[in-house]
Amino acid sequence: MLVQFMLKNVLSFREETRLDMSAIHAYKEHESNLIDFGGKEKILRVAAIYGANASGKSNLYLAMSYFQKIVKESLNNVEDGFDSAIKKYYNPFFFERGEGEESEFQIIEIIDNSEYRYGFQYDSERIITEWLYQKSLKTNRTKIIYERMNDRVEFGQSVRKECEVYKEQLPKETLVLSFFNKLKLKTSIFNNVYSGIMDTFVVPPDFCEDIGIMERYLPLVIDQGKNDLVEFLKAIDVGIEDIEYEDNDESGIEFFTLHRGKNDDEYLLNLFNESEGTLKSIILFIYARIAILNNQSLFVDELNIKLHPLLLKFVVDLFYNDESTAQLIYTTHDTTLMDKRFFRRDQIWFVQKDEFGYSELVALSDFKVRSDASFEKDYLSGVYGGIPLLQDFNMKEGV
Repeated sequence: MLVQFMLKNVLSFREETRLDMSAIHAYKEHESNLIDFGGKEKILRVAAIYGANASGKSNLYLAMSYFQKIVKESLNNVEDGFDSAIKKYYNPFFFERGEGEESEFQIIEIIDNSEYRYGFQYDSERIITEWLYQKSLKTNRTKIIYERMNDRVEFGQSVRKECEVYKEQLPKETLVLSFFNKLKLKTSIFNNVYSGIMDTFVVPPDFCEDIGIMERYLPLVIDQGKNDLVEFLKAIDVGIEDIEYEDNDESGIEFFTLHRGKNDDEYLLNLFNESEGTLKSIILFIYARIAILNNQSLFVDELNIKLHPLLLKFVVDLFYNDESTAQLIYTTHDTTLMDKRFFRRDQIWFVQKDEFGYSELVALSDFKVRSDASFEKDYLSGVYGGIPLLQDFNMKEGV
């Protein structure tokens, strides 16, 4: 379960920036929008991030992808002529190269009965610092798992005996977490933290064109959860009454949707002849179902594209499931759901970029919001920032 994601000097985010999924105690509205895991804190199920074009909101999405890819790939052997993971995904703030060149990531997540804080600083050549701490949610006590400064790693008491023997083998461009996740150890802490980081699934930007995910997962969804899928398709009013597939050895898997005509006749249509919006909706349902069943998180850029606003709400509502700790984080231009009827103030975020190219992430909860305020109206009026500053432009004839 994601609690917080922090980045610094990554892409357009020059200063320390935090996306915090912790709920604010003082807000009593929409309790069903929160995950209650029995501790003092509660966690948001959904966060919506708004911003103008080129404000940097997609950079936040990219930063999470970079962070995960470094964790996943930093142990890979670097062949001659190929870049290491930290070099491939080192992309600091471009307009001030030379000042504070290291980039930084940190994530806080809850796994079982513990809160883990993991992070690292790096440049294009090496890991500068790295840390992992574990806090018990029962006792509130924090212990060091390890701390790293350049080539020196100090392990905490709980893992020292098992890990100390390996630390001299650690390359300068490899994360401690990546290294020990690959080893067969008695402790499961490295595997748990690694898996927890990967449980935030960064959905590819071209996911609505990914036919492969249909072939991989849709048969299983139809076999195990067809009723839910058909109810979803009926609810979003795309005219589909049923969906089925055939697995042919020669032509592969073919999917068909059932429609009903004017005279109550039934017609089968190849799934890939449906509209792009329908295909995107089905793929979103697949991603959402996987996340909800496995208590994972989805991070989606421009979720609203090719989706009707009411369908966007339907997808968001899938994550308000009491039986799951799944989360949804998405960027969007669509302000339809920016309303206190649907969202708490701590669920809405804005990204804005200043004249020098600095992106800033702020929450609606950072502003003094009147009890009768219209979030959408105030946002479009520029009260919260995160909107384009348009200037007069006249198109001349003949040009």
